[in-house]
Amino acid sequence: MLTTDFDPATMNTHAVPASEPGLTMELLELELSLDGFTTGPDGFADHVRTAAAAIDGAFLFELPASGLVPDCERIAVLRIPKDGSAAMGTIFACLEPGGSTIRLETPDDTTADLRNFAEAFVDVLQRI
Repeated sequence: MLTTDFDPATMNTHAVPASEPGLTMELLELELSLDGFTTGPDGFADHVRTAAAAIDGAFLFELPASGLVPDCERIAVLRIPKDGSAAMGTIFACLEPGGSTIRLETPDDTTADLRNFAEAFVDVLQRI
């Protein structure tokens, strides 16, 4: 099984084996919670929200991919703990075509605008 390595220093996406030491425990738990998704597009947001809550993460919002991420129908934007600390990082849960598989993606240059929007969204929520 491959998963995505969350590297907040570079904010790049890397596919790495699940046994790789750079994989955070929270990211591994989230990946395992999302594995076996079977409810299709209608259950995507609820499934991702539940998985994020299980690792003390936050589901921010979900939207159609509209070409922002390749091979993706819908994107859920999440905030998850970084290495067990109070700091949070942004990550995307992507519903693949066909609606039966969810993969995790970290923000990179192609999704920087979406990441910036998510961070602005969090700033607004914190001010309310």
